[in-house]
Amino acid sequence: MRRINACLAALSISCGLAATPVAAEVFSPSRYVLDNGLELIVIEDHRRAAVAHFAYYKVGAIDEEPGKTGLAHFLEHLMFKGTNNLDPGEFSRVVARNGGRDNAFTSANYTGYFQIIAADRLSLIMQMEADRMTGLKLDDAIVLPERDVVLEERLSRVENRPSALLGEAMRANLYLAHPYRRPIIGWPTEVKRLTTEDALDFYRKWYAPNNVVVVVAGDVNPDDVLALAKQHYGAVAARELPQRPPFYEPDQRAPRRVVFTDPRVRQEDWRRMYVAPAYEGAAPGPYALNVLAEIMGGETGRLHNALVEKQKIALGVSFWYDGSGRDFGSAGLYGRPVPGIATADMEAAFDAEIASLLKDGVTETEVTDAKRLLAASAIFARDSLDGPARILGGAVANGQRIEDVEDWPERIAAVDKAAIDTAARALFNINWSVTGILRPAPKDEAPS
Repeated sequence: MRRINACLAALSISCGLAATPVAAEVFSPSRYVLDNGLELIVIEDHRRAAVAHFAYYKVGAIDEEPGKTGLAHFLEHLMFKGTNNLDPGEFSRVVARNGGRDNAFTSANYTGYFQIIAADRLSLIMQMEADRMTGLKLDDAIVLPERDVVLEERLSRVENRPSALLGEAMRANLYLAHPYRRPIIGWPTEVKRLTTEDALDFYRKWYAPNNVVVVVAGDVNPDDVLALAKQHYGAVAARELPQRPPFYEPDQRAPRRVVFTDPRVRQEDWRRMYVAPAYEGAAPGPYALNVLAEIMGGETGRLHNALVEKQKIALGVSFWYDGSGRDFGSAGLYGRPVPGIATADMEAAFDAEIASLLKDGVTETEVTDAKRLLAASAIFARDSLDGPARILGGAVANGQRIEDVEDWPERIAAVDKAAIDTAARALFNINWSVTGILRPAPKDEAPS
């Protein structure tokens, strides 16, 4: 599922209220647009009497004003703090009393809220989600304590994890100008200054039915779901949305390097990230990188065979590609050296494998095997209840097309050796990269 989440992209909807059939390739969704602009996707799965309901607001960390990092994530927390009809925390309590579970998440590009519950409770979920779409009530007594909760979350998830601190520093250096360089959870110095009015202003700007994608997957009938959506969401008025500015990245002319030392680290490791292309229609590059990631980074991939099995200089290695960004994707290498092996020697071995790839390319056998494994991942993507909703919703919120998801197997099948070799040469430009090393430090030395 992680592979298919990284690989698939989906939909921008411009249809009318009637369902538009889509070729039955991966999820076979039905899709609609209500009169107020709300986009609705329905995926039938009658194997269990349950439903996954996801609301994706097309706003994330990249939409924050300078100096207010973490605001999108902060508002995600505050969306559970009540309305005129629900007391703070009551949304989740109602879901739990009805045998379900709920949660939320924030990314650079979107914010999602989801519930997993019995199919006959879908109307209740839509009623409550529509209520907090425009009826959120906030004041300092609610907001300021929750700000402390967010700071504690950052402490546990980032500050107390050296690998997370290194990753944050690497991403801040991977992009020179693009807002992807900012942490989604926010810089602590800026989160501490977020106010109730900051949260309300962000909410009023972006939380509207014409800026949300609702995905319902499970034991449902599309016509019934549409009727419920019209009943609950259709009554919420559309609003004018802010104009999102275009984001660019200047030419990168030098590689960056980050070394993070911390006494909590026991084993040194190494990683490198590259700016990569994002999914863009049927452009072959991203799909070729999907196949390349399988060839290089799989359990039987080139890097494992060379550095772990043959040279025995690494305990573990990986190579990944994620093209799901709105403007850019990213790709990365990871390795942990065998004790006694210098990280610099392992890094040289990674560079040698990349040089060999760029010189000789991939083999036809590697391409065939990798495409077969990726095709299987598309088949298995429907196995979970919420997986299809996550994949389609995230892709839609990124402004992609549903056809890109449904055609993904065909586009992978069309990738050939030449496309992969071309994509590799474009990706492995050292000037568009940042290398990171996580290194132990003496116990009495502060992190650096």
